[in-house]
Amino acid sequence: MSKAMREPTFWILTALVDQPRHGYGVIQTAEALSEGQVRLQAGTLYAALDRLAAQGLVAIDREETVEGRPRRYYRLTDGGAAALAEETARLARNASTASRLLNASRPGPAFA
Repeated sequence: MSKAMREPTFWILTALVDQPRHGYGVIQTAEALSEGQVRLQAGTLYAALDRLAAQGLVAIDREETVEGRPRRYYRLTDGGAAALAEETARLARNASTASRLLNASRPGPAFA
């Protein structure tokens, strides 16, 4: 069993599931998907993307220049998708266990 994924990493990988994104797009998507719970700063994001690329979880998809500024797009790799799926399953198991115990120990309406 691998160790738990840090929450920002989870949301960065999740933001890249449906399409490659540039840094600011990852920041916006992660914040939206987490319903504002994760607000990545640019420095934190790029350090995380470098680490995730070194681990083979993300890769540079392409680079372009927009209004004279370089923009790098990142994509989720197969390894990144597998790591995200494993973490998603781990979180689901944890939530299921906690819900089952809460429902067994408390009278009244069941927790979802």
